[in-house]
Amino acid sequence: MSRARQPPLVTGISPNEGISWTKVTIRGENLGTGPTDLIGLTICGHNCLLTAEWMSASKIVCRVGQAKNDKGDIIVTTKSGGKGTSTVSFKLLKPEKIGILDQSAVWVDEMNYYDMRTDRNKGIPPLSLRPANPLGIEIDKGRFPQKDLEALFPGMSADFTSENFSAAWYLIENHSTTSFDQLKTAVVNLKKQANKKNEGSLAYVKGGLSTFFEAQDALSAIHQKLEADGTEKVEGSMTQKLENVLNRASNTADTLFQEVLGRKDKADSTRNALNVLQRFKFLFNLPLNIERNTQKGDYDVVINDYEKAKSLFGKTEVQVFKKYYAEVETRIEALRELLLDKLLETPSTLHDQKRYIRYLSDLHAPGDPAWQCIGAQHQWILQLMHNCKESYVKEQKGKDIFFPMVDLDSDVRPSPIGHLSQTASLKRGSSFQSGRDDAWRYKAPQQVVFVEKLTKLVVSQLPNFWKLWISYVNGSLFSETAEKSGQMERSKKNARQRQNDFKKMIQEVMHSLVKLIRGALLPFSLREGESRQYGGWEMKSELSGQWLTHVIQTVRLSSESLIALEIPNDMLQIIQDLILDLRVRCIIVTLQHTAEDIKRLAEKEDWVVDNEGLTSLPSQFEQCIIHSLQSLRTALDCKPGEASVFQQQKTQEDVCQISIGIMQVFIDCLEQLSTKPDGDIDTAHLSVDVSSPDLFGSIHEDSSLSSEQRLLIALSNCRYLERHTFLNIAEHFEKHGFQGVEKITQVSMESLKELDQRLFEMYIEFKADPIVGSLEPGIYAGYFDWKDCLVPAGVRNYLKEALVNIIAVHAEVFTISKDLVPRVMSRVVEAVSEELSRLMQCVSSFSKNGALQARLEICALRDTVAIYLTPESNSSFKQALEALPQLSSGTDKKLLEELLNKFKSSMHLQLTCFQASSSAMMKT
Repeated sequence: MSRARQPPLVTGISPNEGISWTKVTIRGENLGTGPTDLIGLTICGHNCLLTAEWMSASKIVCRVGQAKNDKGDIIVTTKSGGKGTSTVSFKLLKPEKIGILDQSAVWVDEMNYYDMRTDRNKGIPPLSLRPANPLGIEIDKGRFPQKDLEALFPGMSADFTSENFSAAWYLIENHSTTSFDQLKTAVVNLKKQANKKNEGSLAYVKGGLSTFFEAQDALSAIHQKLEADGTEKVEGSMTQKLENVLNRASNTADTLFQEVLGRKDKADSTRNALNVLQRFKFLFNLPLNIERNTQKGDYDVVINDYEKAKSLFGKTEVQVFKKYYAEVETRIEALRELLLDKLLETPSTLHDQKRYIRYLSDLHAPGDPAWQCIGAQHQWILQLMHNCKESYVKEQKGKDIFFPMVDLDSDVRPSPIGHLSQTASLKRGSSFQSGRDDAWRYKAPQQVVFVEKLTKLVVSQLPNFWKLWISYVNGSLFSETAEKSGQMERSKKNARQRQNDFKKMIQEVMHSLVKLIRGALLPFSLREGESRQYGGWEMKSELSGQWLTHVIQTVRLSSESLIALEIPNDMLQIIQDLILDLRVRCIIVTLQHTAEDIKRLAEKEDWVVDNEGLTSLPSQFEQCIIHSLQSLRTALDCKPGEASVFQQQKTQEDVCQISIGIMQVFIDCLEQLSTKPDGDIDTAHLSVDVSSPDLFGSIHEDSSLSSEQRLLIALSNCRYLERHTFLNIAEHFEKHGFQGVEKITQVSMESLKELDQRLFEMYIEFKADPIVGSLEPGIYAGYFDWKDCLVPAGVRNYLKEALVNIIAVHAEVFTISKDLVPRVMSRVVEAVSEELSRLMQCVSSFSKNGALQARLEICALRDTVAIYLTPESNSSFKQALEALPQLSSGTDKKLLEELLNKFKSSMHLQLTCFQASSSAMMKT
């Protein structure tokens, strides 16, 4: 697709060099149709679109940004033309450094001065910097190109503050046209600046010499005056007179000013008392302040004031101070009792407990408050657990707790009580449904809710209890830092001495937790004396596997929470033992309930037969087992630290026996279905798979089901169970880690084969006995005698009737299951051939025609059922023929052959089912 316009082309830029933020004018072609069409503008690789001002299709004005490249192209991008090209370039110059006295058109941040000597910014006052014109003469910038100067002085700099300063470069750049005389003046200026720095300290001293001399003169005069003073000697008499005068003056003064002086002394005494009160008001006000701060909860202030008072007045001998300090001690003792009560008060947060322990430690409370707190917390947790049990036991007799629409197949677990994993009521295939899934609304048993509450209680309380002990062990109860090493060491010493006591506390909590759960769910696992303390539940019925699975998950979560506290594994082993027992019990109960579900499969049999002669019963049985095993996944899986549920030999044996029992229950179910009286079986839904072209109308959708047909369906199901279902179930047992799978399979197979054989014998008895019983009356009907009979004209009717009955059996079996035809027909033929042989052997003698007639009928029967002959039936036919006289003439043989062909031709349609093609089809 071609563009609507040509790409932009930049042909000029003015100016073509400059520093960052230089305003430039870009000229060219196809620079856009308007401001909105311009979508990109870069100069030397820097995006300048924000400052761009579109003027026309051939002109754009913008400012150059802080590009990284020294030289680069100008690229314009528009919506209509795309990304353009450039025939010119722009050179980015380095910004010129501006001194503090230089004129500049822009504001320079003087506080962020750029020190070129260290190549970094320094926040220093500008007055401390060197002047921008060190020579002190007028600067006359030359017109030498910067590039040429850089090439002339490689690695040097014209900056006089730089380490690579080049004087020649500086003079060429700033004084290329300066006269020689001016340069001499510059030298004089440099020398003056150097002399000023050296004379600075000396001038400061000279300016203060007069002050120093005046101080020296004053000190000398004072010293001379003191040396000139002498001690005058006064005569003794003059001294005595002077003393007398002074005594009289003193007495007169005392008389005159006694009252005034008394008031003055009282005022001084009051003033001294006020001074003492003011000076020691901290102590005098401390009892009241302690009471006020205690009421406000400012215990830190009280402790600090007490420590201060104790250090100042703890050992005082002043009675007033001792009195007030005793009052302080009384208030502090009351505070100790208050804090101890708060410490032992439950419930309480870990933060408050630590705080009260530190307060009591700072107040030097007697005993060990931390250990008292640990003991009180331990007793409180135990009391909470037992109170929880008592409340739920009492509530068990009251109302039930419902959880509406709990989806037992959901794997979402918003809360422990809302999750029941996949231990739900089993989903059934085909038409089967569990008797327990009527409304999918389940009532949570009181024991389950109790375990949920109990574990939640322990998990919420035990972490603070454990953390309190850890703080007690490492001494952090008294100081988060190392400020109170003495208290920390005492705490650690006490903790070492009481380590075994605390271990017993944890074990007692764990034992109580486990025994309370056992009392609710596994009361048989408690000792006789423990049932009253930890039990007391009304066990109307045992919990189902789904609720036990939920309890397992709840206890596992609790165990994980306790493990996260780094509690030693030996203290938590009792919980692992509980989980193992719960898992084993869950498996046992689930399998027992599975057996009950399988018992009810007989009620769900609809007798709908598919192409293979099977009903939905085997599939329902297999699905029932599979879903039962899937529901046991939580109990069978081993979490870290857990043992296999099959590690104990007794568990293996129990599970194996129950599994065998489940298989036997289904086998009994089959037998019950196949041997029920006709009136006890609902045949309203009896139907066959009419999609099979090989079926014909021996069984119709609305016809009643005979006992022989039920036997055939049961035999077909048994055959499928033996070849597929039981083997699939064995694989699922092995997949889920069951032990003794070979034994389960072997015992189940033997029981199934026994049932199959019993049902088969019953069916053969139902079908073969009437046929066998009709042979002898048929043979001798019409007073037939083997010694006196006419020349054979064909097969007699009794044999044809027997064959028709055999065909009826074939049709019935073929309608139900093609695979059963060879087995049934072979047994029927054996029974008929055996009876026929017996009858032939019982004949004393045969006439020629009688022998020919007997041979004709025996050969006709043998040839007709040839595909179902067995060694036993062949032997029976052989014995029957051996009992007959041999054919002597070829005429008899020819007649026999003609009569056989005539029989086969006349009954060709009826005998089609005995042809080899049918047999081959039946074996596929």
